[in-house]
Amino acid sequence: MDQLPAAFERAGNEESWTVADAISRVLENSEELHSWRRRLLSACMKGLVAMYSSNKDENKQEVERSMLLRLEELLRMVGEVDPDDWCSLVKTGLKYRYRDETFLKVLNVALQLLYKKESSL
Repeated sequence: MDQLPAAFERAGNEESWTVADAISRVLENSEELHSWRRRLLSACMKGLVAMYSSNKDENKQEVERSMLLRLEELLRMVGEVDPDDWCSLVKTGLKYRYRDETFLKVLNVALQLLYKKESSL
């Protein structure tokens, strides 16, 4: 199960994330849920970075939009990120999607969630 999030990074399709959602439901009310969500959050950020880097012309907008909304949802649940993943997402996202409204909205929400007073970042 530890290797599954790495597969989601590369997949970039909804079918893979359907599996992730099913596993999350199974883990509901377990001690492993938070750790699982952290790994999913990391996979989501890495997947977005890979999409932005390889699709500089924004030709997969619907897939990116769905990943961004998933990122926002995971950020609200987890409340913290790996600093390297975060830096990479912000840098690559701003480089290739600085005009994308959905990216900017999710980035704004993420900034508010992650940089509130009691945040560790």
